[in-house]
Amino acid sequence: MTEQELHHARRQKWRLDGRPVRTLEEAREFIESVGFCLLYPLKERLLAPTFIGAYAGSDDHLPTWQHAFADPRAQQAGELMVRLLREKAAFEASPFGETNFLVAHSVFPYLYGLVGDRNPRQTVQPGKHSDYSPLARDVFEAIRQQGKISKPRLRELLGGEPSPAALDRALHELWSRLRITRVDYKPEEGAFWDALLRWAPEPVRKGMNLSVQEALSALLSKYLDGVVAAEQSEVEEFFSHLVPRSRVRESVNALLAARELSFVTVGKKSMLQITPRRQEFTPRTRRKA
Repeated sequence: MTEQELHHARRQKWRLDGRPVRTLEEAREFIESVGFCLLYPLKERLLAPTFIGAYAGSDDHLPTWQHAFADPRAQQAGELMVRLLREKAAFEASPFGETNFLVAHSVFPYLYGLVGDRNPRQTVQPGKHSDYSPLARDVFEAIRQQGKISKPRLRELLGGEPSPAALDRALHELWSRLRITRVDYKPEEGAFWDALLRWAPEPVRKGMNLSVQEALSALLSKYLDGVVAAEQSEVEEFFSHLVPRSRVRESVNALLAARELSFVTVGKKSMLQITPRRQEFTPRTRRKA
């Protein structure tokens, strides 16, 4: 494979070749094809497709999240993404900080198995050794009791005491462990949140039954399918936002040993790829004279 062939294959896969994703059906097909993507590109230039790029049909002057407000493509792409969330064709997560992470319905159980809370039915417990603050506990209980709820309404239920910044931090604590998820957005009220176990019980249950190793192996394979081929350092950099690099290396080595992954030379670089499946030889039967 040449570098030009790899570049062309990625552009086709990521819909950067002048075929913009504009309809809900096209958005579903795109997210299922790549498995997961960033909403906007990051400054650090991770190797990954972006939803804004697929919507634009090009990677020309794509905005980061800091400049999205000034780009009309960002608002339109965001509206299409929210439609995916409403119908549960995709889910959001937040491991990359600067931009949201969009995950296909079929792939989401593996992300949950990797980073989700293993006891989602258990009440959020704050404390000295807890991952959650007292405000996060109160926020979770309000969401669990009320169901789908907007931030303004949530603040009312909490007595109007938490500042917007404090409320955002509490929501992020819960979202980072996939206790809650964004399920809708309305311009007049903002984001709506719900408990993930109630919103999407089946993907959560599937994820709970996966080991971390199983989940990571599946995500690694889907990532390489989505980027066609990548250097191991690029794979490690992407997944370091989810798990330690050492764990990524262990999973890559295990997949290489199982021949699920293999190396391919691209130009002068050695890259990882999904091992191509060999076509089975079927002997042709000889016709009788």
